[in-house]
Amino acid sequence: MQLGAIKRVSLGLFPTPLEELRALSRHLDGPRIFIKRDDLNGLGLGGNKLRKLEYTMADALAQGATCVITTGAVQSNHCRLVVAAANKLGLKAYLVLAGEEPDLATGNLFLDKILGAAGIYFVPKSNAYKKEEKGPVEQKVKELEAELKARGEVPYYIPNGCKPLHGALGYAGCVREVVDQLFRLGLAPDCFVAACGSTSTQTGLILGSQLYCQGMAKVVGISISRKREQLIEKIEGSLAEVYDFLGLEGKFVQDIIVCDEYVGEGYGLPTPAMKEAVELVARTEGIILDPVYTGKAMAGLIDLVRKGYFRNEDTIVFVHTGGIPGLFASEQMAFFQSD
Repeated sequence: MQLGAIKRVSLGLFPTPLEELRALSRHLDGPRIFIKRDDLNGLGLGGNKLRKLEYTMADALAQGATCVITTGAVQSNHCRLVVAAANKLGLKAYLVLAGEEPDLATGNLFLDKILGAAGIYFVPKSNAYKKEEKGPVEQKVKELEAELKARGEVPYYIPNGCKPLHGALGYAGCVREVVDQLFRLGLAPDCFVAACGSTSTQTGLILGSQLYCQGMAKVVGISISRKREQLIEKIEGSLAEVYDFLGLEGKFVQDIIVCDEYVGEGYGLPTPAMKEAVELVARTEGIILDPVYTGKAMAGLIDLVRKGYFRNEDTIVFVHTGGIPGLFASEQMAFFQSD
C-alpha cells in the first residue's frame, strides 16, 4: 500500500520549515546541522503528535467516534494536541493524567484547560504511571469508556503518543518533506536525530529513510525515558507491524540506534546538559527547545558532535518535536532560574 492512499485528516500546516543552524554548527566546529521545525505546524502550539493524529483522527471518525480518550503525564504535549485536534474536528476529548492535580495549572495543563478538555482525571503518579506499567491508568480509561457509552457516546481510545502505526506513517511523511527540501539545496540527509520516548517518531523516521533515502540516512534516537534495550525492542516490533501493513515486511534492514546516556534521573526531570543545550540553541540561533524532549535530544546531539561521532561533511537533520509549553511548568522554570 502506498502512503498517499492511507486515509488521514488535515490538522497541521505542512510541510514545516527546514532551517540550517549555521551559528550552532560554527560554535561546535562540526557538521552542517539543519532543524526540522515541527514545532511550527500550526495547531495548538504545534508538535510532533500532529503528524500522527492526522491518521489517528481519521480512524476515529471512520469508526463513528463522538469523543476521544487519551492518557499522559500532567505536562503531556500529546494530550494538549489531542484536545486541540478534537476541537478542530468537533469531537470531545477526555484526559486521564498520571500525577496529582496541582494547585495552579501551568504549562500544558494550563493549555488543556484553555482548550476546554471535556474531562480531566488525575491518577496518583506514585502508583499509577510508569512508561512500563500503566495498570491503574488503563483501569481508569476502561471505567471512563463504560461511563461514556452508557451516556450514548462513542468513545475512541488513543494511547499515549498514538498508535505506533500512525506515528510511523506520520514521520515517514516527514522524511519525504526533508528529502525534497534538501534536494532543492543540492543536499541529502546523512542522519536524522530526534528524541525517543514512545518510539513512533523514530520508527517513522527509519521507515522514511528506507522509503525515501534507500536506507542511507541513519536515524539516531536520544532516549528521554527508558533504557536503550527496551526502546530498540519496541521499535523492532513497531517496524514489523508497519512493514506488514504496507506489504514491505522483511524487505528493509537498518540498524536501530538509540542513545540512553542523556536521560538523567528520569523522564521529565531536568539535567545540566539539557539546560546547556536549550540555552546554547537559544543564544546562537534564537530557537527555543523544550526541557523534556528536544532539550535532552539536543544535548545528545551536541555531545555526539563533540565526541566526533559525525563527519564534518555530514548533513544532520535535528527534528524539533515541539513541547515548548513544558518549559513553563513550574519545576522547569525553577530549574532554569536556579544558580
